[in-house]
Amino acid sequence: MRILIVGCGAVGGYFGGRLMEKGEDVTFLVREGRKKQLEETGLNIKSMYGDFSLTPKTILATDRVPAFELIILSTKSYHFEQAMKDITPFVGPDTVIMPLLNGMVHVDRLQEIFTYSKVIGGLCMIGATIDDKGTIIHMGSSHLLNYGELSGEKTERIEEIEQTFSGTKADFIRNDNILRAMWHKYLFITGLSGVTTLFRSKIGKVKKMEYGEKIIEAVFKEIASIIRAEKAPIDDGVEFEQINQLTEEMGSSMLRDMEKGGAVEADHIQGYLLKLAEKHRIEATYLKIIYTNLKTYESSVKGL
Repeated sequence: MRILIVGCGAVGGYFGGRLMEKGEDVTFLVREGRKKQLEETGLNIKSMYGDFSLTPKTILATDRVPAFELIILSTKSYHFEQAMKDITPFVGPDTVIMPLLNGMVHVDRLQEIFTYSKVIGGLCMIGATIDDKGTIIHMGSSHLLNYGELSGEKTERIEEIEQTFSGTKADFIRNDNILRAMWHKYLFITGLSGVTTLFRSKIGKVKKMEYGEKIIEAVFKEIASIIRAEKAPIDDGVEFEQINQLTEEMGSSMLRDMEKGGAVEADHIQGYLLKLAEKHRIEATYLKIIYTNLKTYESSVKGL
């Protein structure tokens, strides 16, 4: 199976690298700067599961090569619209598109542009970052990638993808209820990123404050109420399970981006939920505070 991974950052580079390590046919769609860096230094990954270096195949959006069978989108949301334009020449009649972005709004956009049948569900759980030399640093033990048909069907193409992913040194797991898993992650990432960026701290420090635990609970409950109003397939009480899973050392990738002075996914994550809250006439006070904090940060950082 010919696989195109859009982006070679922490997420795309890690999972793509693991597939390459296994021997799969992987190509990365990158920008000129990253292409030059990869050609000079290779793709280097540091992980508790083993460090490795590979020489990846790369292309630019302007290159013309045959269509790919599977395209994995691993960009940040603020690069998403451009990424859809970039992959268009590489989408053929039988191409399957798997997005790994946080949130949900991108699923509708992909279906709108490329048709419903081309898009499958996907999500990942990994702590990873990329240093100034382009090395991907895998932090912690989680390196999970879930995927599946949005309909929940066990199709021939999903079985082919499952076969391609099998035997890789990462947890590539087919999920026949991928929509539920994606909404569950959306709830979790919105709450975790919202609280940690609001207080510029990891969860443990917030919990120790007098009202910290109550605020965390209120944020997760508010987000869950919006998602349920949308009639999304989430479990009863999942927000409380997620709150109980929050460990003291948990931060968020959005917090790390903010600490670096980089762009954040405020509109794609919290902003989209606020639109749903307005649609269902939910006040969403906590989410408004979180979103306003993120947008204030964006307005204060030059170039965002």
